[in-house]
Amino acid sequence: MKKYDRKKNIFLIGPMGAGKSTIGLYLSRILNMDFYDSDKVIEKNTGVDISWVFDIEGESKFRLREEKIINELTQKQGIILATGGGSILSYISRKKLSSRGLVIYLSTSIEKQFIRTKNDKKRPLLNSKKSVKDVLKYLSLERNPLYESIADVTFSTDYKNIKSIINDILNYIQYK
Repeated sequence: MKKYDRKKNIFLIGPMGAGKSTIGLYLSRILNMDFYDSDKVIEKNTGVDISWVFDIEGESKFRLREEKIINELTQKQGIILATGGGSILSYISRKKLSSRGLVIYLSTSIEKQFIRTKNDKKRPLLNSKKSVKDVLKYLSLERNPLYESIADVTFSTDYKNIKSIINDILNYIQYK
């Protein structure tokens, strides 16, 4: 397939466990585009994992770091970016994402999120005294409208395998 060029960038948004990083990596190989994961870039820049940044600096300072990284990455051309689930909490990040590329919302149900994340110790928002399902429900209520507000297109990752989701995305961008 030729390099995607209708919009210069593809940005993947959605909740934790939706498959943004995995799908982004595969998509970048198929489209011959550079791939970035905003959380991985933050970890590389700080030298520690996201959980440590949350623990030491708190969520608000982490979100400022994330906003800065989103701004820097969205200025690149010809990239695929998997964003952190909470990156859309920032109005500035939402504006940068929606104005600088194609925004694909990878949606998933709370049940699938729970299955995919319940044993993941590297997700700081899930390391609380509340049940994982309660946290996921709260985040869903808070964030889903924000994902929807900037998405150019939405694909559910609940009942499809990665190959099928990628084919759906490729079909969408080919005929857009």
